[in-house]
Amino acid sequence: MSDTLTHDEKIQKVREIIKDIDFGMLTTVAADGSLHSRPMSTNKNVDFDGDLWFFTKASTLKVDEALAHHQVNVSFTQPKDQRYVSVAGTAELVRDKEKIKELWEPELKAWFPDGVDEPDLALLKINVESAEFWEGPSSFVAFAAGMVKALATGKSYDGGQNGRVEF
Repeated sequence: MSDTLTHDEKIQKVREIIKDIDFGMLTTVAADGSLHSRPMSTNKNVDFDGDLWFFTKASTLKVDEALAHHQVNVSFTQPKDQRYVSVAGTAELVRDKEKIKELWEPELKAWFPDGVDEPDLALLKINVESAEFWEGPSSFVAFAAGMVKALATGKSYDGGQNGRVEF
């Protein structure tokens, strides 16, 4: 179903889905090669333009892992609306005070009590390389009707829209 979407429409679809999801699961590669995931707030006021920004303390394991193996993944889920996105990209640590001030929100003081003057405060920037999204019917009735139709016709369930986009 996503074959009808243009490249720009796919990017817009990714933007639409993640803008309403406050937390993504950031996955990095640990020193032993295993995958390590943790929730990160997306700072929802930021318009997705191909980069994701996360506030962090620079001296954390996630930063160490991201800088050792720059390839990361961030997944977003909103099951009640049947909306999902998986983003692959490379991570970099940004200590630019002006960018920090630009993205800062007062509620971040819960994690960073000294605000933008927190000595270890930094941004983890994810340079998105590709994203894949899935979006299905958000109501149970629409989901059930689709399932019944698939069972009655013997055809595969068409659960909505799926697309992959390169940045």
